[in-house]
Amino acid sequence: MPPRKISILGVGLLGGSIGLAAKSSIKDCQIIGYGHRQATMDAALGRGAIDQAFTEPEAAVAGCDLVVLCTPVGIFRQLLSKIAPSLAPGALVTDVGSTKRTVVEEAEKLLPPTVHFVGSHPIAGSEKRGIEFARPDLFQNALCLTTPTPQTNPAALETVEAFWKSLGMRLRRLTPAEHDKFLSDISHLPHALAAALVSMQTDKSLELAGKGFSDTTRIAAGDAELWRDIFLDNRDNLRDGIHAVRSELDRLLKLLDTQDAAALKDWLSTAAARRTALEKRHPS
Repeated sequence: MPPRKISILGVGLLGGSIGLAAKSSIKDCQIIGYGHRQATMDAALGRGAIDQAFTEPEAAVAGCDLVVLCTPVGIFRQLLSKIAPSLAPGALVTDVGSTKRTVVEEAEKLLPPTVHFVGSHPIAGSEKRGIEFARPDLFQNALCLTTPTPQTNPAALETVEAFWKSLGMRLRRLTPAEHDKFLSDISHLPHALAAALVSMQTDKSLELAGKGFSDTTRIAAGDAELWRDIFLDNRDNLRDGIHAVRSELDRLLKLLDTQDAAALKDWLSTAAARRTALEKRHPS
């Protein structure tokens, strides 16, 4: 049975898009929003992303059958502690966080036994942040990762996955550890590298930057607070990824030092072929 009263804690790009998508795909669904800034709440009401707005999370979750955490991962623990006493028996809690081990562990520890948590990660965001960028089709054909554990209630898992499917998403299950490793390599590390590429430039070189540089570093424009929390929460995997990139760069340095043209071409060709294969699997 689809949720009838959904609480969205954090009504930005993802939270606002969830509200817009749910209202268009789930009949008679009421959307409750929470945010600490009244201006954001007013904007979300104006966009039609939510039906009611609260600036206290406890009030926003009362009587809701599905709660979605959409704030930066760094405040998930604080939110879970605050809302735990106010959640209705049988309520489901999920999230949109980019890391999973910590939130799943804390949710299973902090939430009452009458409430079920299912870790989720809809991979549908962008470097933009804010309710003004929310749109109802953000999740269409995008992938959503769920991260059940042995403690996850099977019925709750199926209900949460059905919710994401109703927004147009494809589903895949991973363990929290698998999620954090894979996402570090294909999301968190690229963001770190994009930030490093921008940081190493001089003002004069940036004056010459074209579309290639802009495409390569686009994600560096993401919200610093949000990405700080992700980097710190997944720091072990991110460190491993940085070491792996260093190894590839050391390999490239050796090819340049030895002027091995054939091997350099092979190195570039292999990367190009893998990138082309990726584009065929996931065309823009």
